[in-house]
Amino acid sequence: MSDVTKKTVKVTQLSSGNGRKPGQQDTLKGLGLNKIGRARELEDTPAVRGMIRKVAHLVKVD
Repeated sequence: MSDVTKKTVKVTQLSSGNGRKPGQQDTLKGLGLNKIGRARELEDTPAVRGMIRKVAHLVKVD
């Protein structure tokens, strides 16, 4: 499995987690996002996709 390129997805936070349901705030933290404009390059796994789906209204996916 050497030289296997893992697929990634870039997630950028567009909106604040303040005032949202606690689970949504925790999901943003789990994705490594905690400030508007912050972006992370994450491995494209079913778990990450589920987290993105939960906060889709707060983030932009590239």
